[in-house]
Amino acid sequence: MSFFDRINACNTYDLNHFRSFKVDNMRVGWIKHAFAEQLKSWPDVFEVGPVEVNLSAHLKSFEQRTEIVGEILGELLTKGLIARRHGEMYPVTASTRDEALLLMDRASAPYFGLRAFGQHLNGYVRDADEIKMWLGRRAHTKWNDPNKLDNMVAGGVPYGIGLYENLAKECWEEAAISTELAERAISTGAITYCAETDKGLKPDVIYCYDLELPRDFTPRCTDGEVEEFLLWPLDKVAQLVRDTEEVKRNCNLVIIDFLIRHGFFTPADEDYLDLVSSLHNPAVSHAY
Repeated sequence: MSFFDRINACNTYDLNHFRSFKVDNMRVGWIKHAFAEQLKSWPDVFEVGPVEVNLSAHLKSFEQRTEIVGEILGELLTKGLIARRHGEMYPVTASTRDEALLLMDRASAPYFGLRAFGQHLNGYVRDADEIKMWLGRRAHTKWNDPNKLDNMVAGGVPYGIGLYENLAKECWEEAAISTELAERAISTGAITYCAETDKGLKPDVIYCYDLELPRDFTPRCTDGEVEEFLLWPLDKVAQLVRDTEEVKRNCNLVIIDFLIRHGFFTPADEDYLDLVSSLHNPAVSHAY
């Protein structure tokens, strides 16, 4: 296997399998053909055509759209056409998360191919001249990717909360990192990827952060979502990403980005530019 294999695993999709989803004549997502046909049960809300699905123009306000679509999502859940309810509301947007046209439950986002936003933090320490990275092992009770290795802190960004406020919340919940310590996290940019799943499309944005931690700091999960934390040399982390399936798919990309920025790869490497550019899928910004 290669690092490119890990990136490609998060960027495999065919838009021929989808119809565009529009609100106010703006494309905000992509819906699989079979799921689009199910939406014909609500013709007053969804105008379903052969190539696109439009939210009805008579739904004009943010609040009205959110309420009515939310009721339909509940019916889809009851019918088993949506697998679960997450409980966090995500923005439906053609641009930024602050310019939402309505809100949907996080678990429904892939069915509508909505751009979703997350935050992942690389916790690391310096031991002499060596960098070691903290990884968390996801709880065996997690509904997705149980027991997989994860970034030290990772989570979605619900609507209505600031990025640093949300990051501090996730830091405490997942690793008992205090607000004071979390404030030292450095924003390092974003990665984007677009993956087709059995549910739909995931055109995701992950805001990435680095946090250098004291060598005597030991993370502790406070919300039950992480079973253990592991501190490993960067060489071992890179080998796990490249050669195994132990790391959660999108977390591989966050780690590869860290490896690039901390000199594990350099411009002298033959595939350096391709590796850098492959972490930023243009479909996530231009397919809307």
